[in-house]
Amino acid sequence: MGKQLEAPRDLMRIVIVGHVDHGKSTLVGRLFHDTGSLPDGKFEAIKAMCERRGMPFEWAFLMDAFQSERDQGITIDTAQIWFKTKARDYTIIDAPGHREFIKNMITGASSAEAALMLIDAGQGIQQQSRLHAFLLNLLGVKQIVVLVNKMDLVDFSAARFDEIAREYSAYLGSLGIKASYIIPLAARDGDNIVAKSARTQWYQGPTLVEALDSFTPAAPLAALPLRLPIQDIYKFDERRILAGRIASGRLKVGDTLLFSPSNKTAKVASLEGWSAPAASDAEAGQSVGVTLDEQLFIERGEIASHVEDAPIETNVFKAKLFWLAKKPLKLGENYRLRLQTRDVNVVVESIVSLYDADSFNSRPSEIVERNDIADVILRSPALLALDGVENNPKTGRFVLSDRRNIIAGGTIALEGYPDQRRMVTVRSSNITEVAHGVTAAQRTLRNGHPGGVLWLTGLSGAGKSTIAMAVEQELFRRGFHVFVLDGDNVRRGLSANLGFAPEDRAENIRRIGEVAALFAESGQIVITAFISPYRTDRQRARQATESLSAGSLSAGARKADATTFHEIYIKADLATCEGRDPKGLYQKARSGEIAEFTGISAPYEPPLAPELVVDTQKLTIADAVASIVAYVEGRFRRAG
Repeated sequence: MGKQLEAPRDLMRIVIVGHVDHGKSTLVGRLFHDTGSLPDGKFEAIKAMCERRGMPFEWAFLMDAFQSERDQGITIDTAQIWFKTKARDYTIIDAPGHREFIKNMITGASSAEAALMLIDAGQGIQQQSRLHAFLLNLLGVKQIVVLVNKMDLVDFSAARFDEIAREYSAYLGSLGIKASYIIPLAARDGDNIVAKSARTQWYQGPTLVEALDSFTPAAPLAALPLRLPIQDIYKFDERRILAGRIASGRLKVGDTLLFSPSNKTAKVASLEGWSAPAASDAEAGQSVGVTLDEQLFIERGEIASHVEDAPIETNVFKAKLFWLAKKPLKLGENYRLRLQTRDVNVVVESIVSLYDADSFNSRPSEIVERNDIADVILRSPALLALDGVENNPKTGRFVLSDRRNIIAGGTIALEGYPDQRRMVTVRSSNITEVAHGVTAAQRTLRNGHPGGVLWLTGLSGAGKSTIAMAVEQELFRRGFHVFVLDGDNVRRGLSANLGFAPEDRAENIRRIGEVAALFAESGQIVITAFISPYRTDRQRARQATESLSAGSLSAGARKADATTFHEIYIKADLATCEGRDPKGLYQKARSGEIAEFTGISAPYEPPLAPELVVDTQKLTIADAVASIVAYVEGRFRRAG
């Protein structure tokens, strides 16, 4: 009988971190030796090298791959090596412990599924011990084994082990982490690595190898949703071939693909290969050429996915950045975002928080220095197809450049931001616009003023609804045709089927924008009172109003100052609004009764250039109303 093929083995990526000189390289060298993972002759070759140089053998030399590292006696870069147990194969990433090499530690940990944190039993918990746990938490590594090494130097004291375990568990708990295991080791002698140590009979937990084998590997890339970044488009005879490397998921002939952010769809007609027979399917990691059942204009940088599991489309997102450049990152700066095969401009709209590596907390900042980690908001003029890193580690990462050098690496977080895909997708067809028999000029003459939108935006509790209703009364008294669209009232009817998730908020504002535009086209002044937290949604409402107005006004009526959409910022900071809390919403949001509440668990993006700012921290309601009424009197020219 022929030899049976072995089933493919799982592969897990483990990062090992810890303070310098706590024994990481020794541990890894011993781990490879004791699991029988060393190449034939490697152990003997290292011992012979040590004898030639007249230096004592170190287990660390089995792991240190670079001559310069042996000469310096420290590990200065991440080294990836492979070993195996009976259960699975491992890639173990040794990351440097020196503060100046933190960048390499971030690089190594970014692809890890689990981590080993090493602590010297004699020295105890050090600054780097806390820093590395802090960074692992930021990178989303949750499976952590704490290894208390060099137990031989403290006579295998159970009391010393318990002291370190309690202190470090408390610190991890403050970060929201619970160590999977805490294991006493003497790496140099192999205690508790593969076999239980007779010198720690008081310890009843697993060995290191048993702990590793109990970890849960991440889902394989092929099991994730399809993401095929388009690298290039080639034309052969009558075929247009879309070429790219599948980042995640699977693809087969006959699949319907959605291309983002263009939102075009087509079926896969064939999968083409280079110097290879045509295939019927392909999966993550394979480079493929795709032909479609119809000719579409697709550009480099688009992402192909299945229609039912597409990436989010947005032009703004939150990112966790690790800053590499000597020149600090500054608020408002423009950079180049590289996302798979796409390069676009982005601006740093805000620096949400800077992570302080010394105090292990976050704080506000206007700049981000080299080797700093920060949460920032990035905005692009173009729609981007994005995945959150927690959903797809392959496509949820990006780099920033200054057009010459890479200056930052980051991960994408989409919580609180809506998917804008359905806002820009036109599904209706066979529609013909019908011209009105009454012109805008005739409506203005009849009403005594042109139509327009007063778009009041601000945090809950800023005073929008109160001011809007009072302005409506005063303008009506003065003879204006005016009506208020208020958030709570609209959600009883027009938006009764919407919740408060980011996508629902965006759809609510889209509907309001279209309705307000129709009010304005009819010649009325419509006042909207909505939080409308996203700048993109407010800009879309402006475009809806001004596009209708442009179509209804005669050429002579289109004056530079004839703005029909007026963004009015009802300004009040979070503390002031929360102090007012007229509907008790902030209290409910703080207690967890309301999710995705603007200002607490969802973002608010203040207007950058509103037509009018009404500061309700400084003005009374009467003064605020008077300022808006004066604004309307000055800009809505009343007919004689």
